[in-house]
Amino acid sequence: MQDFSTYISIDPERRFGKPCIKGTRIAVSGILKWLASGMTQEDILHDYPMLKKEHILAAFAFAAHRESIIKIVAA
Repeated sequence: MQDFSTYISIDPERRFGKPCIKGTRIAVSGILKWLASGMTQEDILHDYPMLKKEHILAAFAFAAHRESIIKIVAA
């Protein structure tokens, strides 16, 4: 997924500016934490019926993009 901005927004008035799935208060970090804890995509989609598979893929794409632009500076 190249254009995650279709599904993700950052609004300082919502969830303290955390990246969220558009139209929800579900943060990208929440989706990633659920997956890291062992939930499957199907589990998440069942528990949060307003989400679609595209939203989960957008969360992955957003995280990958963020990781690719972060630079570590040695102290």
